[in-house]
Amino acid sequence: MLNSFWIAVLVGAILGFLSGLGIGGGSLLLLWLTMISGMAQEQARIINLMFFIPCASIACLFRWKDGKLKAKNALPPMLTGLCGAFLGNMVSQGLDTDLFRKFFGIFFIVCGIREICYRPRKLR
Repeated sequence: MLNSFWIAVLVGAILGFLSGLGIGGGSLLLLWLTMISGMAQEQARIINLMFFIPCASIACLFRWKDGKLKAKNALPPMLTGLCGAFLGNMVSQGLDTDLFRKFFGIFFIVCGIREICYRPRKLR
């Protein structure tokens, strides 16, 4: 039942909505695909990347239209991110990703604990 087409559409719509809010729907998609749907990690990563492209494009378009996204601020991290993604893909070819998967899981746990315990600083 959880692997049906309509459940996938519903989950995609909800996570797309969360991505538009900037919450990180792609991260939640990874968890859904691997833990609930039982998909292999590598296939889930590929689907997550394909999910991210339209979600990020739409969110960026709206932020740019509202004047909240400036090219001079966005270009340096975009270009270095492209280089980093290229290098990361080159390095990952043939590597055992089990260690990275564990690191990513620990990172998620730490981020979740931080979000639960976070209190904004008072302005002086």
